[in-house]
Formats: sequence, structure tokens, C-alpha cells
Amino acid sequence: MGYAVVLGEALVDLLDGECECEPVYRQAIGGGPLNVAVAVSRLGGAAQFVGSLGDDALAGRIRDFLETTGVGLSGAVTVSAPTALAVVTHAGAEPDFRFYGEPPSYALLTPERLDMALVEGADVLYCGSIVLLRPDTLAAARRAWGLATGLRVFDPNVRPRLLDGPEALAGLREVVAEFAAGAHLVKLSSADAELLYPGEPEEGVAAYLRELGAATVVVTLGAAGAVVAAAGADPVRVPAPKVDAVDATGAGDSVMGALIADLLVDGEPTEPAGWVDRVAFALRVAGLVCESPGGATAMPTRAQVAHRYSG
Repeated sequence: MGYAVVLGEALVDLLDGECECEPVYRQAIGGGPLNVAVAVSRLGGAAQFVGSLGDDALAGRIRDFLETTGVGLSGAVTVSAPTALAVVTHAGAEPDFRFYGEPPSYALLTPERLDMALVEGADVLYCGSIVLLRPDTLAAARRAWGLATGLRVFDPNVRPRLLDGPEALAGLREVVAEFAAGAHLVKLSSADAELLYPGEPEEGVAAYLRELGAATVVVTLGAAGAVVAAAGADPVRVPAPKVDAVDATGAGDSVMGALIADLLVDGEPTEPAGWVDRVAFALRVAGLVCESPGGATAMPTRAQVAHRYSG
């Protein structure tokens, strides 16, 4: 089995909560792509995180955590910046993110510092999330996308608070179309789909991204499951298991991590039904993530998934 390169951001989440009836923020290691890399590793795959990390104690904790979870760091670079923060609050289970830190530590990977050999040797390359909104990291992602010899997977992971008006949204829409056109797999949430393509049903968005060139598209729908659009079949809905959700942070990332882990084992499914089976497993992974607070630390092993849904 080969390895996956996950290119994107790592930062520290400050999670809204209470302690002894007082409001507090609990520190947690986060970032959508970091969550993906951890999910791949926890599910038995080999993952290499590629991105920029700050030069402070928080970055040291990120490195220690990734090393503990088995995620490789040979493609991560250290930059002279404090670690970016994301303050996470909730209205129900869905998280709301506000980002702090300028320049953001996660957005300082340049194309010149990209480990080309690491990217070229990967069986799966993931690109996406908020690094697409910064010139340097977008250029690095584009370079990696062009270097990739394995499967290319993409997740826009849109954060509306980082989009400065209609022009920024239009620019992101162009970037999404660019990456989708060369992707073997695109995963996005229903919230992403609504922001990028207002008023379009999820099945229509999935079909559109396939028309652009994506081989397979998965749109996650939260508790309602996911839409899967694969070659040779109309888009279909896959139900999610019923769970007692306490925190949806990282759930969508765990879906992507599960799909990447299975791509590393068996490559792309040859039939649409194979994608349905894989998405059903990924939704079980996400359900288990939702039953625990936090994102990266909630990523389960295959044994934990099997135990949770046994019987």
C-alpha cells in the first residue's frame, strides 16, 4: 500500500464551552486537511501532511500530535509566524469558524518549498480548503496538482467568513472548477454546494462537477447522508446512520479521510455500487466522529467503527 499526500492547513481551534459555569475556550488541534490526514492514518492508511507550520509552542504541539498519530511531516515547512487560531462556536451541532492571525501560519507554503518528490510519489494527492484563498498556497496546490501521478482528490471546504464579497466568491468558484476538472474524486458539503451554486439541488451540483471533469463527486448532507455521483449512474442518495451528535467538527473531513484510506487499499471502484458502499462506510466513520467533541482527536480506527455499528 502506498501513501497519501494531504496539502492544506493546520492550525489551533479554540472551542467554545463551559467550565464550572464559566465560558471557556478549549484548545484543540485542527484544520480540515489536518483532520483528513489524521483520519487516513487512524483508518490504517499512510498519510503525509504538506503545509506550513508556525515557529511557536502551538506549532510544536501540532507536530507532536501528528507524529503521535502516525502522520508524516517530511513535507511540512516551518515559517516565521505565530500559529493561526480558529475560534469555533456552535448553533446546534454545526460549527462556525472565525480565523485569527495575519499572515496566517497555514498560508506560507510557496511552490519553491514544495517537496516535489514526495508529491510525485504519492498514490493519492488531496488539495483543498482555505489555503486555496491565499496566493502562495494556491500556487503550491496548483503545482502539486500538476505534479501528481496518482489519484487526485479535492475538497473546497468553504469558509464563508474568509470570502470578502462577491468577487472573492466568484474567484473561488473558478478555482473549484479548475481543480474539479482534473479530480478523480471531489467531496463537498451541502453548505459548500449552496454557497458556490445557490439554489441548485445537491444532485445537480454533483452532476455539474462531473460535467466539468470530476470522475466521482460526493456531496455530504449531514444527518441526511450523502449524494454520490459516479460514472455510469445517476446521482444517488446514501443514508447516514442514526447517531447522538454532540459536535459535527471534522465530520466531513472524516468522510474524505475514509474515502482516501480506501483508495489507498483498493484504488477506484470499478462500478458505481462500489462508491455507494465506500460512502456508506465513510458516513459511519463520520457518525462516530459526531458523537465526540473536537475534530482530529475524534477520528476513529476501523476497529472502533466496526465495534460501534456491530449488531
